[in-house]
Amino acid sequence: MPTFRLPDIASAGITDENVYRERRRLLAAFAASPLLAALPGCAEAEPPPPKTAVSAVDANAGFSTREEQTRFEDATTYNNFYEFGTGKGDPSSAAKTLRTSPWTVAVDGECAKPGRIALEDLLRGQASQERIYRLRCVEGWSMVIPWMGVPLGETLKRFEPTSKAKYVAFTTLADPQQMPGIRYRSIDWPYREGLRIDEAMHPLTLLATGMYGKPLPQQNGAPLRLVVPWKYGFKSIKSIVAIRFTEKMPETAWHQLQPSEYGFFSNVNPAVDHPRWSQKTERRIAGSKSKLFAERIPTQPFNGYGDQVASMYAGMDLRKWY
Repeated sequence: MPTFRLPDIASAGITDENVYRERRRLLAAFAASPLLAALPGCAEAEPPPPKTAVSAVDANAGFSTREEQTRFEDATTYNNFYEFGTGKGDPSSAAKTLRTSPWTVAVDGECAKPGRIALEDLLRGQASQERIYRLRCVEGWSMVIPWMGVPLGETLKRFEPTSKAKYVAFTTLADPQQMPGIRYRSIDWPYREGLRIDEAMHPLTLLATGMYGKPLPQQNGAPLRLVVPWKYGFKSIKSIVAIRFTEKMPETAWHQLQPSEYGFFSNVNPAVDHPRWSQKTERRIAGSKSKLFAERIPTQPFNGYGDQVASMYAGMDLRKWY
C-alpha cells in the first residue's frame, strides 16, 4: 500500500459507502470460509511502572473485528467535539469552519529531535493501515469504525524519546475563530490528553488520518486524531497540534475538570461505574436507518482488547487507577 498523504479528492472519486461495506463483507466472508467505582485524586500519586514489555504483545492481534460497522452517516453526525458545541449534532454542522491544510504538529519535551513538523512530513514513509476498532464512549454508547492511519509508536520513535519520557501529552487546536465552542468555558481550553509511554507505543494505538476509506471529516478530528481502542473515547484526542514527551503524568482536560469522574487511564471497565451511571452495558450505534441505537450489549473489559493490553496494567488496582 502506498505511503499515506492527505489528498485533494473530488467527490466523484470517493468510493461509495455501500460499495465499501460490500467489499468489507466479502473479505470477511472469505476469511471465514474453510478454504474503576471511580475515586477522586487520581493524579496525586503516580502508578507503578508497567511490568510487561510492549514488545511481548502480538502486533497482529486485535486490528479488526467482524462486528457490524456503524453507518458512516451516524459516525459523522453523532459525536462529541466540544470545540464545536456540546450537542451530538453540533460538530457535523459547525466544524465546516475548521481549516485542515496546511497543518503542523509541534513535538517537544524529553526527546532528542524536537521540532515543528508539517503533517505530510510527519506521516512520510509510513504506509496507511486500516484498523476496524470498537469505540466505547464513557457516556455508555459505542460504535464500530474502520479507521485509516499509522501506528503512533512508529511515529514517536522518529523523535527519539529519552529515558525520561514516561508519558506522552497531546494538545488539540484551540482557535475561537474556527471553533465556536471555545467561546464557552465548558472546559479549560485547549483540550489536553495523555498516555503512559508504553500505551502510546502499543501496536493498537493509532494516529488516524481517515475513516471509511476517506480522509477524516472535520467533525471527527481532521486532519489527525488519536484512536486508543481499549480506552473510553475521550482519550482519543482530535485535531492534534502538539505532542510532548514528559517525565511526569500530564494533566488532562476532563480529569482537571472532574477527577472523580474521569481518571487519567480511563480504560474501559464494566466493573467500575461512572458516578452517575453504570458502565456494565452499552448502546451500540449499529447499521439501522430506522433506529439509532441497537439493543444494549454487555461492555467488555478493556473494550474487548484485554488479551492485547491487560498485561500493561499487571499489579495495578484498576479501581484506584480508573
